[in-house]
Amino acid sequence: MRRLAAENGLDVSKISGSGRGGRVTKADVLAYIEAQQQGRSTPALAPVAAPVAAPVAAPAAPLPPDTLGRLEQRVPMTRLRARIAERLLMAKNSTAMLTTFNEINMKPVMDLRNRYKDQFEKTHNVRLGFMGFFVKAVIEALKRYPAVNGSIDGNDVVYHGYYDIGIAVSSPRGLVVPILRDADQMSLADIEKAIGEFGQKAKEGTLTVEDMTGGTFTITNGGVFGSLMSTPILNPPQSGILGMHATKDRPVAENGQVVIRPMMYVAHSYDHRIIDGREAVTFLVTVKECIEDPARLVLNV
Repeated sequence: MRRLAAENGLDVSKISGSGRGGRVTKADVLAYIEAQQQGRSTPALAPVAAPVAAPVAAPAAPLPPDTLGRLEQRVPMTRLRARIAERLLMAKNSTAMLTTFNEINMKPVMDLRNRYKDQFEKTHNVRLGFMGFFVKAVIEALKRYPAVNGSIDGNDVVYHGYYDIGIAVSSPRGLVVPILRDADQMSLADIEKAIGEFGQKAKEGTLTVEDMTGGTFTITNGGVFGSLMSTPILNPPQSGILGMHATKDRPVAENGQVVIRPMMYVAHSYDHRIIDGREAVTFLVTVKECIEDPARLVLNV
């Protein structure tokens, strides 16, 4: 409860408690956040409802033309955009963020997907994408390097014994990060189904606060928009984030020969206060090895 309140910059003394003796519970904090998003006061014991898509602020009247006769418009920042700006600024100012890069030969996983995608969809009633493979690869790398799955809480380092993976998805209201909870216990089909459901809920504006609360590591895919390379920013209090990018055919050297392969640049941003450079680099190398040899994900080697 205290961490959730701190993450959202809330004064706990202003929240009505529903617990024994008026104690403020996690449900009270979630209800308070939801009430703030809807612009109304929070009653005690208010249930956490799915947030309604915030109305788009109507453009203000055009400002007077400048000296060159060019028009401008001034519109208020939406609540979600203001919250995103606050979080990004906090990540920049409160972490020692660095980024390491690598590239992945996507041909092995693409060949595997092309071979089984029809049978996979027929069996599980969901399309086989690439995000599921990356989630599995990230979990394997997190198991080998627990610091990347940790976070800083005051003067303490918290090593999480579970794997709640945030998946950044685009919505009409902005970028949101719903959480795959206990992702290590999910099958590839379960992961793909959950991601599809989150994407649909994001479009409809029905993601709840609970859907987006917590998480121990985040994956973001700028490649769906054509990004070739970027530096993803941390999602506090998490200590690591993986950035995927567009897959492009490029010449690479294999066994002394120049060949064309579908290559993807990947980026791992991390908090250097808790993660050393060696751990950050080898974490990303592990992700690369798992994707370039998908059998590792099955055999756990």
